Amino acid sequence: MALKKDKQKVLGEVFDDARVKSFLHIEPSGEADVDYRALERAYRGMKAENFSSFVQFFVEEGRNINAKNEDGKTLLQVISEHRLASDYISSLESVGAR
Repeated sequence: MALKKDKQKVLGEVFDDARVKSFLHIEPSGEADVDYRALERAYRGMKAENFSSFVQFFVEEGRNINAKNEDGKTLLQVISEHRLASDYISSLESVGAR
């Protein structure tokens, strides 16, 4: 007997402003800078257009767009080596990332 699937496959998550802002709230962990971790988490979890909104909210909260990871690099420095990161890079640069 075949079982019927009870859930549809979800292909894309909806990112309204509330969902985007939820990425601002992250718990500190170890030595990592909480601002860097929030930026990295948003970069890994959002499409470029949502990330652009995120960095605006991030800066409006007074957060550090140039926070560094354990290796002393900003997110902009890290992703500048990523082949498909140009839209993310533009978003970071638009709010003063170095």
